[in-house]
Amino acid sequence: MHRSLHLSHPPEQGHPSDVLPLIEDMLNEMAEAESWPVTLTMRANLILEELVLNTLTHGDTSGLTEIDLELESENHALTIRLADDGSPFNPLTDAPEPDVNLPLAERPIGGLGVYLVKTMGEELEYRREDGRNLLKLVVHPES
Repeated sequence: MHRSLHLSHPPEQGHPSDVLPLIEDMLNEMAEAESWPVTLTMRANLILEELVLNTLTHGDTSGLTEIDLELESENHALTIRLADDGSPFNPLTDAPEPDVNLPLAERPIGGLGVYLVKTMGEELEYRREDGRNLLKLVVHPES
């Protein structure tokens, strides 16, 4: 099953987090149609929330006008493709690495969302092509 969603920046109305219900609805529709395990739906939802909100709210968003999200599921695995026309940013190498051993109160802000994506996703790939950031990853029910 394949689904896609085009998001504009700034969002046509409201706060960047207002796009999350659109993404969650698309994800839940796929999960129900294909009888995904609950763990796959939960992992995918958290990953998508982190990726989309990070793209919309962090870093240099001055050139960002659109985000394209593609979801493709096969054999209880979900492939996520996220493309945006913002400033070059490779989350696999450019995001700060959080020290997860520090107490929460002592941790600097930044990097934890990308850390979660890297921990819960597999086969992560990034490239910059035709002025767009392209990120691809695969989510399994258990990683």
